[in-house]
Amino acid sequence: MKSIKEIYKIGKGPSSSHTMGPLRAATIFLQRNPEAKRYEVTLFGSLAATGKGHLTDQAVLEGLRGDKNEVEIIWKADVELPRHPNGMTFRSFDEEGNVTGEMTVYSVGGGAIEIEGEEETASPDIYSMTKMTDILNYCRRHGLSFWEYVEQTEGPEIYDYLRDVWIAMKESVENGLSHEGRLPGPLNLRRKAASYHVKACGYRDNLRSRGLVFAYALAASEENAGGGRIVTAPTCGSCGVLPGVLYHIWKSRNFPEIHILHALATAALFGNIVKENASISGAEVGCQGEVGVACAMAAAAASQLFGGSVAQIEYAAEMGLEHHLGMTCDPVCGLVQIPCIERNAYAAARALDANIYSNFTDGSHRVSFDKLVKVMKETGKDLPSLYRETGAGGLAKDYEQM
Repeated sequence: MKSIKEIYKIGKGPSSSHTMGPLRAATIFLQRNPEAKRYEVTLFGSLAATGKGHLTDQAVLEGLRGDKNEVEIIWKADVELPRHPNGMTFRSFDEEGNVTGEMTVYSVGGGAIEIEGEEETASPDIYSMTKMTDILNYCRRHGLSFWEYVEQTEGPEIYDYLRDVWIAMKESVENGLSHEGRLPGPLNLRRKAASYHVKACGYRDNLRSRGLVFAYALAASEENAGGGRIVTAPTCGSCGVLPGVLYHIWKSRNFPEIHILHALATAALFGNIVKENASISGAEVGCQGEVGVACAMAAAAASQLFGGSVAQIEYAAEMGLEHHLGMTCDPVCGLVQIPCIERNAYAAARALDANIYSNFTDGSHRVSFDKLVKVMKETGKDLPSLYRETGAGGLAKDYEQM
């Protein structure tokens, strides 16, 4: 299992798999073929089906320096490469039209890419245990918290990276709260975070707390939808859940920064387990792999901050994911707006509820996190492609713009 750095990537939205991944792939291909006279990029499956709404074409053009180079983009939504729904093939040509370079890439979620035939160049595995049950038992035997296990595996320098992540998360929330108006795209959807924040401050106690969580999660999600700078947690489409929860707890309880970093380490460990054993790609398993996993991560982080045992933390994460089982990925007009933004806000609130529920128990429960991850993967594979980020079914079907 790879470093938790693979879970948290700082970059621009609106989509980790459809924007960040293709941008990275295009940049690599240009570096390898800088002298080409023309470039051709074929987008397959989900990348082609919802690519325009996710700004995939703009990401590819940016990576290949489309302002200076000739780039042709071919859309093949009805063709899916066997390895992953988010496939793309790059080709470069010389003056005579001969192919000088070719590279097939898969955008596998969370901004990560896999280049066909170059598996050995991928980042190394550093975690020997890939099941949460094994990690949980190890932590119990050695008296460790989950964040201590992460530190033991990755070294204390991981906190330098997590500090940058936390700074970027706070900025995504604060920038989102300061921006108003409509989001880009044909839906003419207005930003809500600023007004939610104002309204929440007018309530007392519990209602204020819930309203603020909504506002903070909306803020980060709207920043993503507007192409702003965010942190994948684990993806762009679910980037508001964990920042919304952590920002609210930090502001209301004044936790020291190091405690927040510990919570980020714990959250990423759970996201890592899902990425290793199932998927965090909406095109592969639906939104349960994005917002559902984000809710699990946020529930684990909250439980960590409020003193949960390792068993209670695992239970909170299990509930956060369990109650998103079967969630479809059906973005209207291929945009990361409807229903994505609202789902982030609700999942943030649900994560806090999962923490409260688990802390009323001793952490004992029947369905393990590992079992749930297995079921989530099976459920995702059983979902028709209409409900896996193709924009062809569910809420996205036959949608009429206002």
